[in-house]
Amino acid sequence: MKSNRLEKAVFFTVLSLFLLVILFPFYWQFVTSIKSDEEIWKIPPSLFPQVTYWDNYVRIFKLHNFARYLWNSAMVASLTTIFSLIVGAFSAYALAKLKFRGKHLILSLVLSVSMFPPIAIAPSLFMTLKQMHMINTYWALILPYTTFALPLALWNLTAFFRQLPNELQEAARVDGCSFFQTFWKILLPLTAPGLFTTGILVFIAAWNEFLFALTFTTEDRMRTVPVGIALFPGEYTAPWGQIAAASVVVTIPLVLLVLAFQRRIVAGLTAGAVKG
Repeated sequence: MKSNRLEKAVFFTVLSLFLLVILFPFYWQFVTSIKSDEEIWKIPPSLFPQVTYWDNYVRIFKLHNFARYLWNSAMVASLTTIFSLIVGAFSAYALAKLKFRGKHLILSLVLSVSMFPPIAIAPSLFMTLKQMHMINTYWALILPYTTFALPLALWNLTAFFRQLPNELQEAARVDGCSFFQTFWKILLPLTAPGLFTTGILVFIAAWNEFLFALTFTTEDRMRTVPVGIALFPGEYTAPWGQIAAASVVVTIPLVLLVLAFQRRIVAGLTAGAVKG
């Protein structure tokens, strides 16, 4: 009994320290966002604000085009997620359930494409998009984002389709279903946990992307949130309070998204973990 209590005490102590290390940066960012400029630069810094200062949240919308940045990020991330899930679901079904030569080669090529560092392909993509007159458009971000979003979606969804019994497809074919009907009416609904998990991962990756957004958007009206926040500092000053407030506002949608779909995310991550 004593050994069990000791083990539990050690476990919860280590877990508490781990959570403290993980959550402290978020807490410090929030505290910084509600401090005045004078208190932010105070030495030594205080763990708790002496006076709650909410003007930083007002300034990011008054002094910057922050609402537009949020809209741009939401549009680009949402459209990228939808496009990646549609193409990825069809491709994953074909790779997992249909018989044809070169399936493993295709998956290997998709994986190799995702291994390229973004900085290596950014110049050539910029020239291509410029010739197609797509710079400073949503498509200038959505299409490049699929270079890392689609491989992620394809690999995840292929694994989910492979876990579905082949008997389902065979029974659907006996009943007269075409390949598309089998995919749309039988198999796709069963992969809902995988679709939710993959969609959220793709959305977060697109929401936080910085390099392509910085390269392919040169006008303020088309910038996304990461680029907009990075350009907050001026030539001689850095408004750390506003930067902290903006980062808090940007994090809230992701937190709410994960909390709203946490059950489906867990179901998607654990699907196929136990067989039999």
